[in-house]
Amino acid sequence: MKSLLFQLILVPFVILNFVNNVNAGITSRFVREEWPSVDIPLDHEVFAVPKGYNAPQQVHITQGNYDGNAVIISWVTFDEPGSSKVQYGKSDKNYEFSAEGKMTNYTFYKYNSGYIHHVLVDGLEYDTKYYYKIGDGDSAREFWFQTPPMIGPDVPYKFGIIGDLGQTYNSLSTLEHYMESGAQSVLFVGDLSYADRYKYNDVGIRWDSWGRFVEKSTAYQPWIWSAGNHEIEDMPYMNEVTPFKSYLHRYPTPYLASKSSSPMWYAIRRASAHIIVLSSYSPFVKYTPQCKWLEEELNRVDRKKTPWLIVLVHVPIYNSNEAHFMEGESMRAVFEEWFIHHKVDVIFSGHVHAYERSYRISNIRYNVSSGERFPVPDESAPVYITVGDGGNQEGLAGKFRDPQPDYSAFREASYGHSTLEIMNRTHAHYHWNRNDDGKKVAIDSFVLNNQYWSSNVRERKLKRHYLNGMRMIASS
Repeated sequence: MKSLLFQLILVPFVILNFVNNVNAGITSRFVREEWPSVDIPLDHEVFAVPKGYNAPQQVHITQGNYDGNAVIISWVTFDEPGSSKVQYGKSDKNYEFSAEGKMTNYTFYKYNSGYIHHVLVDGLEYDTKYYYKIGDGDSAREFWFQTPPMIGPDVPYKFGIIGDLGQTYNSLSTLEHYMESGAQSVLFVGDLSYADRYKYNDVGIRWDSWGRFVEKSTAYQPWIWSAGNHEIEDMPYMNEVTPFKSYLHRYPTPYLASKSSSPMWYAIRRASAHIIVLSSYSPFVKYTPQCKWLEEELNRVDRKKTPWLIVLVHVPIYNSNEAHFMEGESMRAVFEEWFIHHKVDVIFSGHVHAYERSYRISNIRYNVSSGERFPVPDESAPVYITVGDGGNQEGLAGKFRDPQPDYSAFREASYGHSTLEIMNRTHAHYHWNRNDDGKKVAIDSFVLNNQYWSSNVRERKLKRHYLNGMRMIASS
């Protein structure tokens, strides 16, 4: 019995020690023969246009309100506008409800987009499967989605995390492996189509191909969007200088529901998680709208309802790869202290085309005139995870800084995706899965302890031990 008790105590200690021991960073030496980092040809079946006159294509859904019982359903038609109507219901082919939306389009150089439809479907029941139908006549198409459970502190939920996806064969491997994971929604950390790698009309064409490429997932579960540098599309040689033009026309976000003034930054609550999306490429210093909004949103978080506080931002705050090294430093200087004060659990980023996970560390003691110059272990800090390894045509970022910094726990230059499975208010299971010769291989995993509830448990235990000790002293 004593041996069993010792094992039960030892196992979580070993796990926690592995996560928090800043002297045990690992740089994986794994090198795989990757598929070529070139986009899949447009005549490939993954980009197939659905059959029928004016058939809806590039179907995708995202969360439509703050608490998850609404979705925004989007699609594109090309032959004519058609209707912006969604028919839906709780049984297959029995569409007892309908919702009307709006249509938009845009030009980019001489490319004319299709007719882009966005429909808000709200007032949905939680934890319910809905079937929906879009389009007209024989060309109508049918899909389904599952709403999340009602907001609650111990609601289990599984997220996938993907970044910098693109539309190569490596991208396809990542997407197919993710779809086998059993995750219920994607947290996407920016850089969608990489259409900006093209010129002239091909930019718009590659946005269309990417929309068809990911439809087999995005039409059935919400992808929570954030923008990266490849969505900026500043191309003065084509007289295209409006930032995020294609992205903002195609991929809506429920920003108004979180009192944001811009679709580039917003927040949602889903199951037991409060998710904050930030924009690396919008102003964020003091007095800017994004900064003021984040301060207000962090104060709105209720950890008794949504214990898990997750931040998505494209540029990593901590990164030990030569690619984009220290690009997140300006945002770190502005927001890191807030992240620690509000006990953010984990921050997911992309941008660097490799995988990396940090220990819990901070650099808030440093300023330009005094303080420690290097990050130090900090149990109050979030874990920082870079998953910019979706598979895009720019290839892997294989050059890490040497020696490995103390804040870096694990790093590897491979393609893959992550999952975060929330179990209850106190812990979640995290996995990073490598695309290994067409197979999904779990490489990095750990138990993530909730910052708010774990610290409260520790405090209650210390208080109880203190009170018990005082009683023993008083009775002696």
